Amino acid sequence: RARSHLGKRGDSPLHLAARGGNLGKVKEIFQKLDEEGIKELLSKKNQEGESALYVATENGHFMVVGEFLKHLDLQTASIAANNGYDPFHVAAKQGHLEVLMELLHSFPNLVMTTDSTNYTALHTAAAQGHTEVVNLLLNADSNLANTVRNNVKGQNAEFVLELIKPDPSVTSLEDNKGNTALHIATRKGRIQIVQCLLSVEGININAINKTGETPLDIADKFGPPELFTILKDAGATHSKDHGKPPTAAKQLRQTVSNIKHAVHYQLHQGRRTRSSVREMAEKLNHISDLKNAVNSATVVAVLIATVAFAAIFTVPGQYVEDKTKGVSLGQAKIANSAAFIIFFLFDSTSLFISLAVVVVQTSMVVIEDKAKMQLMFVINKLMWCACLFISIAFISLTYVVVGSHQRWLAVYATVIGGSIMLTTIGFICCFGIRRRIKFSKRRNKRRGEILSRSKNLQRQLEEDVCSLRAKET
Repeated sequence: RARSHLGKRGDSPLHLAARGGNLGKVKEIFQKLDEEGIKELLSKKNQEGESALYVATENGHFMVVGEFLKHLDLQTASIAANNGYDPFHVAAKQGHLEVLMELLHSFPNLVMTTDSTNYTALHTAAAQGHTEVVNLLLNADSNLANTVRNNVKGQNAEFVLELIKPDPSVTSLEDNKGNTALHIATRKGRIQIVQCLLSVEGININAINKTGETPLDIADKFGPPELFTILKDAGATHSKDHGKPPTAAKQLRQTVSNIKHAVHYQLHQGRRTRSSVREMAEKLNHISDLKNAVNSATVVAVLIATVAFAAIFTVPGQYVEDKTKGVSLGQAKIANSAAFIIFFLFDSTSLFISLAVVVVQTSMVVIEDKAKMQLMFVINKLMWCACLFISIAFISLTYVVVGSHQRWLAVYATVIGGSIMLTTIGFICCFGIRRRIKFSKRRNKRRGEILSRSKNLQRQLEEDVCSLRAKET
């Protein structure tokens, strides 16, 4: 009985709220506790060793994760479940990009943590094929690119290929002995990984290390005959076919060139990281604005529905109280006028639109944020229609209220109301179009900058190669 409030897996109320992504319930639980109580509750595990943060990250509820991180330190945020995964690794495994952004924003050091099998989150994401997550982790810490070179010492060719996909140039990275990934894979006799590396476009199959050896030289000394044949068929050659081993001066020039390109690469990665952070901040702000818009639209929809409902039953001129030929009891005395018919049609339409909006918005609590944004776009346009229709209903009724002798008052209301409504809608449409054009220009500019940097880097590389060849001759 003492555990009757827990779920089947020993979930606490906070676990259940986190599993369902119920941010309101999470805040309600936190309001009843002080800071120490919140931290203690966040460190509790269920029967599977899962903390509330783990449950939220596994299910991709990034807003709940953001609320938890306000009260967590790095140690508590790294609590692993019985399966060996901590919150950061399980988010990488599931491919929850927004959750990983939240965790990295609060604790950037999580990117280098390992699970029980000594795998980083980058290993996990690559093994699951989550390319966007791999790119995010590589942008968060450029040192992770070195894992491409180190992991060819293992057996997983698919993992190596996933790591190479975001930036194939990492296959040219060298260790302190001048060995590339292809050198190391050849020395270890990893046939599948060698074949994987050879499939990468632009790989230097005849790279020479500091001892003057190409991958084919290493395969000839240490590798199985099959590996030697694979490299030979791919066009690999011995170092003796390239002339003398590189001199100290040549190695120095090559090192300077490598440093230059590495600096350019780091600067480019820094720009991409800053751009990703800005985009993440804009997205979080947009989600916050979306919540406010949902609340505001609900209030306006209820207000319009109330006004529209009341207007239908408070028409001027009263109602028929005695039986008369051609009319029925309770009928509005102005029911046969064209102005009333227009009023009734547009007023009832705005009433039902507003009620539909209220019903939809009360159901939006359980909808994902991405779908909520798309639905909010439709709701916004429906609210435009509701406001426009109730304005038309009001204007049409003024032609009945003012009478035939004061018709100019109704005309005045028509001109003023029409001008204000049309100007407002036109301004909003113009603003939306300008915003889309601005976003499109910014995206095209970013693509142009990336293309320009790539061309400049390629041109500079070609100039360095030509310079080295000229000095050798």
